[in-house]
Amino acid sequence: MKNARFIPLSVPNLGREEKILVDRCIETSWVSSAGAYVAEFERAICAYTGARYAVSCVNATMGLFLSLKLCGVEAGDEVIAPALTFIAPINAISYLGAQPVFMDCDGYLNLDPVKLERFLREECVRTAKGVKNRRSGRRIRAVLPVHVFGNPCQMDKIMRIARCYGLRVVEDAAEAMGSAYNRGTLKGKFAGTIGDAGVFSFNGNKIITTGAGGMIVTNSKKLAQQCKYLTTQAKDDPVRYIHNEIGYNFRLTNLSSAMGIAQLRKLERFKRIKKKNYLLYKSALSGVEGLSLLDTPEGTSPNYWFYSLIIDKHRFPLSRDRLMQVLARKNIETRPIWYLNHWQKPFRGCHAYGVERAVDFWRRVVNLPCSTDLSSDDVATVVDAIKRSRG
Repeated sequence: MKNARFIPLSVPNLGREEKILVDRCIETSWVSSAGAYVAEFERAICAYTGARYAVSCVNATMGLFLSLKLCGVEAGDEVIAPALTFIAPINAISYLGAQPVFMDCDGYLNLDPVKLERFLREECVRTAKGVKNRRSGRRIRAVLPVHVFGNPCQMDKIMRIARCYGLRVVEDAAEAMGSAYNRGTLKGKFAGTIGDAGVFSFNGNKIITTGAGGMIVTNSKKLAQQCKYLTTQAKDDPVRYIHNEIGYNFRLTNLSSAMGIAQLRKLERFKRIKKKNYLLYKSALSGVEGLSLLDTPEGTSPNYWFYSLIIDKHRFPLSRDRLMQVLARKNIETRPIWYLNHWQKPFRGCHAYGVERAVDFWRRVVNLPCSTDLSSDDVATVVDAIKRSRG
């Protein structure tokens, strides 16, 4: 029997505040990227994250592309990236004519720094032009860690390894707006602000949204200036239309930025809701044999963006796909983890190093409804459906 209400996986939570600011854009006709809300949103992101500079862009994928480009990634280079992540950062590498080297994940679905270091030590060689992959002969220019589902990566270790080998670091923090570190050398810092650059996403399913959009953050004035220059079509003289480089039309609109300002003001409340519902799920499912909710990394305060249910196939009677089918029939939307990137057709020829744990997670993870308007009754409905699925 279906639930009376469809429970979606992750949808935006918009209200009166967003409408007021968007209406102002329409009333004043400032709807394109030239409006004042664009710069205001960038300043607000800096104030919240502690990053010195922020540059808005049309989406996080283009933000990653531009950040990698400005960190020196060129055609023929390689960038170390996770096998387990949404395909967007891998596409961003490809746009530059570079190739990914796929790395396994740790126990929190993030890039494994142990295997990263082993790969650089055992599979690469230092040269006058930088670190080269022995197998391909290509220069490795950067590492692109992804804070999967809002769980912060082990950035202290990743940064130490990257600096040791002379590699640049671009953080994909698309899912990690508001995720932070609360212990150790990174205490008080936010995911996305540790590397040479970081990129947030404001897609409709993220913890805060502008409909579509992204934000590049960095502590480098030079990199920020180059980002802003290139995202606005590389205008050297905007009156006479002089362009000395190839630029891009990558700026966020005033309409989207207005929505982002209103959403950012709600971020801390959304994080509290996300954590509350995560703990409700975790407690309610703790007694179900063969099921567990993915833990959060020690020393971090994640934004709890997604809730990943892990199935032990030896102790739970249903497979991942079968459980999803049962929940779908009850009007509950779920999703598996992404198809691993080294299996994707365009990237099957790329180097994949020690990808084992990611395969296991791919087989066993189901993501549960996690919207910020999810009620405790909704959580109870999902949990009850899962428990009843055992038969």
